[in-house]
Amino acid sequence: MSDKEESGTAHGFLHELSDESGPIHANGLGYVNPKSGGRGEDLAPRAAVTNSMISSSTRLLASMRATSSARTALPLLLSASPRKAIPSFAAPPPRALSLAPGLGLPSPRRLPPPRISSMAVSSVAAPERHDAGDWYSVPDLSLRDHRFTVPLDYSAAAGSSITVFAREVVAVGKEEQQLPYLLYLQGGPGFESPRPTEASGWLKRACEEYRVRGTGLSTPLTVSSLSQIMSATKLVEYLQHFRADNIIKDAEFIRSCLVPDSGTWTVLGQSYGGFCAVTYMSFAPEGLKSVLLTGGIPPIAKGCTADVVYRACFEQVVHQNEKYYKRFPQDVKVICDLVNYLAKAEGGGVSLPSGGILTPRGLQTLGLAGLGSGGGFERLHYMFERVWDPELVPGMGKRISYYFLKAFESWIDFDTNPLYALLHESIYCQGAPSQWSAHKIRGEYDSIFDPIKAAKECRPVFFTGEASMIFPWMFDEIHALGPFMEAAHLLAEKEDWPPLYDISRLNNNKVPVAAAVYYEDMYVNFKLAMETASEIAGIRLWVTNEYMHSGLRDNGYQVFEQLIGMLQGKKPWF
Repeated sequence: MSDKEESGTAHGFLHELSDESGPIHANGLGYVNPKSGGRGEDLAPRAAVTNSMISSSTRLLASMRATSSARTALPLLLSASPRKAIPSFAAPPPRALSLAPGLGLPSPRRLPPPRISSMAVSSVAAPERHDAGDWYSVPDLSLRDHRFTVPLDYSAAAGSSITVFAREVVAVGKEEQQLPYLLYLQGGPGFESPRPTEASGWLKRACEEYRVRGTGLSTPLTVSSLSQIMSATKLVEYLQHFRADNIIKDAEFIRSCLVPDSGTWTVLGQSYGGFCAVTYMSFAPEGLKSVLLTGGIPPIAKGCTADVVYRACFEQVVHQNEKYYKRFPQDVKVICDLVNYLAKAEGGGVSLPSGGILTPRGLQTLGLAGLGSGGGFERLHYMFERVWDPELVPGMGKRISYYFLKAFESWIDFDTNPLYALLHESIYCQGAPSQWSAHKIRGEYDSIFDPIKAAKECRPVFFTGEASMIFPWMFDEIHALGPFMEAAHLLAEKEDWPPLYDISRLNNNKVPVAAAVYYEDMYVNFKLAMETASEIAGIRLWVTNEYMHSGLRDNGYQVFEQLIGMLQGKKPWF
């Protein structure tokens, strides 16, 4: 990515650039989407930015269908995770939905079935039910659980249903106050949101003004639950209902149940949760009071944008690798030795505790978690400190430690969260197949990312990241994914994915929007995010290199405070 300095012209945009490791400082920056005012052609590469006016208080509500939200599926309950959200399933596996507590919710009731069109999601048709539990508490927070029965397929409301779980969260003592709602959409697809254990981070700040709702107990689509569907074709038919379009339909159903008089709410979307929020703005803006995006502005072009995304992401992944080895040059030899060891092993790798195999190309996938989030470099380095077992018996030779092998599997997470592997590329598809896009684009960069060649030449072995997940060979090497190989191939060739965005409606957007755009985001490419931002009328951007993709997790109070200040007009535009 280019580091050339440019200054935007919209609203007297000013900025200062710092050195590579320092934060970007903004001097009264205000970047407003060109669709609603002046065009700031090319924001400076490292610029802090903007604010947007939005309503002040809301109840936090997060709904999740099959994924957790940054690059995440459904909205999740209050905690933010770097990357995505997970769905929940009850009897037929439910989509999980996170809601934020505020005022007391209406008592459980059956609602008349609203109707929902293919392009509008403000109502729902089907037998639906809402059950609310009793209040309970964690330090400084009161929580209440909700379960909703909703259609699996909104176009066939008489068919199967799923259960969506939502957790309502509010500051202690505010259980019966009339607070606005905030819906939190977690990152994903396929990773659940952390459960709230105390009032801290962005949740603490949100509960000062909002009633927060989020998921916490919904059953995710796991290896064991998905294995109940024996046919690959039927599994594809089932999974196709767990993208952003249906997540938003779930959210609208829950809004009609929980928000008094079916009023509007504010949405906070982290990573993939932000993608879902932009889908919400496209097809059901009437349900939105305002929107906050953190590392979650999606590519919105028609067709499949995966090729464009992965090419752009590869550039940032290379940059992150260069920074990692500059920070820890001693790891070059450690990782080269490990790759050579794996390459020489029988079968091209060593067995993992779960039954899979660790190969040189599998080792590279550690970059997904290690290169793109706060503290990731350090955690990756410390992991490699314990890669080898000590030689207690002379002549036994070098062996990879069980500690390292177990740590590797814990980082990858596919044994517990297979949905990301199955649906990740589909989040970029509208009427076109992905055709294993990451695998195809990786081939264009093979000279840079070939681990065995790099190790033989004693040069840094580059890790892969968002740009290189998901590959077809992973369904051979990761034991838990093996049963889903045929379904994965069918999903990669599926063409009839429905629309996720309406560019015309976004061009005429009336919903107040504020977004945190991370300049060095490895998961949501900065340049592509800025291209989309130029299509969303009225959006105000805070561009910064002070945080990576995990900013909401790393310093959630500050990030939320910045965005809500922009929405409330407390931050100057210029």
